[in-house]
Amino acid sequence: MTDQSLQDQALQAIAAAPDLDALQAVKTRYVGKSGLVTKELGTLGKLPPEERKARGAEINAVRGAIEAALTEREALLKQAALDAKLASEAIDVTLPGLPLPAGGLHPINRVYDDLTAIYERMGYAVIEGPEVEDEHHNFEALNVPWYHPARDLQDTFWLEDGRLLRTHTSPMQIRYMVNHEPALKVVVRGKVYRYEATDATHEAMFHQLEGLVVGDGISMTDLKGTIAEMARGLYGPTARVRFQPSYYPFVEPGADFAVWWENPRGESKWLELGGCGMIHPNVFKAVDDLREAEGRERVYEGKTGFAFGLGPERIAMLKYGIPDIRYFYANDPKVIGQFRGELG
Repeated sequence: MTDQSLQDQALQAIAAAPDLDALQAVKTRYVGKSGLVTKELGTLGKLPPEERKARGAEINAVRGAIEAALTEREALLKQAALDAKLASEAIDVTLPGLPLPAGGLHPINRVYDDLTAIYERMGYAVIEGPEVEDEHHNFEALNVPWYHPARDLQDTFWLEDGRLLRTHTSPMQIRYMVNHEPALKVVVRGKVYRYEATDATHEAMFHQLEGLVVGDGISMTDLKGTIAEMARGLYGPTARVRFQPSYYPFVEPGADFAVWWENPRGESKWLELGGCGMIHPNVFKAVDDLREAEGRERVYEGKTGFAFGLGPERIAMLKYGIPDIRYFYANDPKVIGQFRGELG
């Protein structure tokens, strides 16, 4: 076969290749390792030295023409493949859109929003804090030293570096007072963690809302009025509040508070919501000690204040009839989806 006929044959095969796979087969047949043109180059060694150069130039010219045609045809086939793909995946933007289900607020967030809205109306600032705490802020500054039996009530997730996942939002009382001077009114919202067995009413992770008020002449009467106003905001103007003595190491005196609750079935009972009390003098002293260590003025001696804390999960479970606290965190659309209409 002459060089010209070989070249013409190859160019015809290239032009007729319908796709990239067929083109690759043509390339292999003519300029591959065992291709026809490659074999011609292999015959140069049998020629006399004076003929090799001229013959090599002739074969390389054929090879160059074939490779140029291959490159051009490959570009055309790639563009054709791309055009076909774009055409097959084209979206008709004039078609009506598909309706997607609307989302809604998680019931915990809705209760949080209701609570913080009530306290914002009373002039409270809403803050958050770190979920990873040190032992001093989580326990010792709150009048809970290492030997205190109250630590047994809050099984703790300890980290390898000696820090811990906070067992309550109360450490933010310390952090906020260290950086601010009285008078102050804040509520803290966030997750807390306790190492305990889970069941329908207990989880290792849950939420708290913490309140803190400090100033001159703050009394238990102010605390009771604040809790009563919160109860009216949640359950209407006729809501009643009950206080019972209780013990918390960072308040003195301490109390548990409950509201008179009428459930959707028409039943009425006292519903315990949280704990509260007047801030213990040892807490103020711990705050001033930290301020002094940072070169700040001691400003909390002689001040009074109160703190309270409650769990949004309990309110949400009763408000929405949720029987198991674990439903809040399972992300089951069959459960959470029920609140789309009410909470959206």
